[in-house]
Amino acid sequence: MKAEELRAIQAPLKDRYREQPEAALVTLKAEGRIEKGITCAVQTGKALVEAGLHPATGGNGLSACSGNMLLEALAACAGVTLGAVATAIGVEIRKGTVRAEGDLDFRGTLGVSKDTPVGLQRVRLLFDLETDATEELLTTLLRLTERYCVVYQTLRRSPEISISHHVTHSGNKN
Repeated sequence: MKAEELRAIQAPLKDRYREQPEAALVTLKAEGRIEKGITCAVQTGKALVEAGLHPATGGNGLSACSGNMLLEALAACAGVTLGAVATAIGVEIRKGTVRAEGDLDFRGTLGVSKDTPVGLQRVRLLFDLETDATEELLTTLLRLTERYCVVYQTLRRSPEISISHHVTHSGNKN
């Protein structure tokens, strides 16, 4: 895709969002179905993914790890964002990879150490790019990728999160 094509696609959207800010607010959704064997089946845009325990917490390694899925979402979002920004500012990326890595101490998750946080403690986002872009353009590319990557910014800013529940009783009192 060329910069002009991207601008042509996005211009009417930007105009609409300027005139009607409420139109820009979209609720994204994901739903999982709790399955047997300590798994949860999540429908992605293309496939059903069964998430389960990581081997470091007793899983068999056959199910996807939710922590890895989070890093996959970060890598995917950063890659798409970098591609869009590169297109918009005229940087040709001949070839590229994006890798997200995260350090997690499973003592927190397993309750072995109450002083160990649960969750990823450090996350690294690494790009390997084949391009002739100048160092100045690469700096701009990475700065704008960081600024506009939804998953990256969500992780950096910690959104407000709430939990609720609904219980349906089946009549069984076991």
